[in-house]
Formats: sequence, C-alpha cells, structure tokens
Amino acid sequence: MARQRSRGGRSPVVAEVDGGTAELRPDPDRPRGWVLLLDGAPQSHVDLDDPTHLEFEYQRRLGHAVDLAAPPGRPVRVLHLGGGALTLPRYVAATRPRSVQQAVEVDGRLTALVRAELPLPERARIRVRTGDARAVLARVPDGWADLVVGDVFRGARTPAHLTSTEFLGEVRRVLGPAGRYAANLADGPPLAYLRAQTATAAAVFPELCVTAAPAVWRGRRFGNAVLLASAVPLPVAELTRRAATDPHPGRVEHGRGLRDFTAGARPVTDATAADSPAPPPEVFS
Repeated sequence: MARQRSRGGRSPVVAEVDGGTAELRPDPDRPRGWVLLLDGAPQSHVDLDDPTHLEFEYQRRLGHAVDLAAPPGRPVRVLHLGGGALTLPRYVAATRPRSVQQAVEVDGRLTALVRAELPLPERARIRVRTGDARAVLARVPDGWADLVVGDVFRGARTPAHLTSTEFLGEVRRVLGPAGRYAANLADGPPLAYLRAQTATAAAVFPELCVTAAPAVWRGRRFGNAVLLASAVPLPVAELTRRAATDPHPGRVEHGRGLRDFTAGARPVTDATAADSPAPPPEVFS
C-alpha cells in the first residue's frame, strides 16, 4: 500500500486489490471526502463527515430510491449487490437508523482496504459478505429484502450473469411483496443495452421506470441510468419531481413512453447474456 502527500495535507492511498489497482483520492472540496478509483475509473465517493452526501449522479438517483422505499426514517432491510466504498449502505444507515443491510463484494482485498481507511459508523448494522453477487443472492431467504440494489461493475462493465431474466427472477424471489429493485445501468448510443435491460426487467416485474440525464436519453453521451422495478406501483410522480430538481437533473420514463423506448428489444437470458458495454476512453479522461 502506497501513500503520497497531497497539497491539502491528506495522502492518497494506492493498493493492489483482487480486481486491479485501487486508489483512495482525497476530495479537495470536502475535508473528509474521498473518491475510490479502480484502475483509474471513479467508482465511489464517500464523505466520512456527512454520509448523507451523495456526490455522483448515479448515487443520487439510487438515494432517491432509498428515500422512497418506505416512510421517512423507517428502518428497512437492504441487499446491496456490489460494495465498493459502501457509499449507499452508509447513506441508508444515516437516513434510516436501525436498518439491517447486507452488502456483497467479490473483492475481499478491496473491502479490507475500505474498512481500514474509510471505517463504517460504529452503530451501522451493515454486514459485508465476500463473494459473487449471484451466488450470494441465491442464499438469501425468500422475501427478506425491502430493497435490492444492483451496482456491480468489473472493469467498468456489469458481468453478463447479472443481466438476465434468471438473475432478476432471483432478485424478485428475495424481495418482499412490496419490495423494489434498483439497478445502476451504464450505456451509450444507441442505448441497445439499456433497452435490453429494461425489456428484461419488464419480463420479471410488472412495474418499472428508468431515470437518466436528458443527454443520455437522447443518445448524446455515455452515462448512467437507474432502473427501478417492483411488483407494485412505483412513486413515479415523486421520483419525477426529485429527478427534475436534482443538482444532476434527470428525466423519468415509465408506462407507455418506456414501452415505446423498449419496442423490439428482447429480454436477456443466461444463454444470450453479455457484459455491459465498455465506456469510451474519454469518459474517465
């Protein structure tokens, strides 16, 4: 593990982990803010002084899903597929005390680094499990979760086995009757992956919506979209309001508009699944 003194007095931390090279880089705008990069790609942002601060656009959209998962402050049970710097588990613990959370991270050395350098709050009920997200998901009891968050990236791409109807069938199994699935999806023009993932979710869940920046919807740039799915109606009006007034404004598609968007796209199965598209080099430059 290497450290190099920064101009602000804090030292970046660089370490080899199972998935490559991890760097914890100080955020110059926040005294105890840190950015986690994996092989140079920004992966997470954490503010140890304020775990309710969500810096990245996709984190904010997942935060909206957490905020609307239950009445304000009510504890929830959350399964996080993908751990990283554990930004969203920290957010849930801060906004919904006494929540019970499990986070699944395949990279045990990365988890050890995060625990050592960015300690979790003492009273947070967060269990981090090392393993493949789908393998751990298969061992979660039926109906356990109020919310499942899918945010797994390997080399800036979501692995194929986490993109299929079979995978989403397991997600639905572990959700309670009114539970929700929130997934971070990354795509660029012509948005074929986002269309296919939306069609895949629609084959498993009767209710869904997708939030993304207008430039992403128009196919002008590569970016993140957050899909929210459930067996029961979603709070689309409130999600729309929050997305429109967010510092990173977004547009919510649902209903007929979303069906038109996915027209012609086929659900992905284990037999046809592929990793999500690689972002173009300029995304992280």
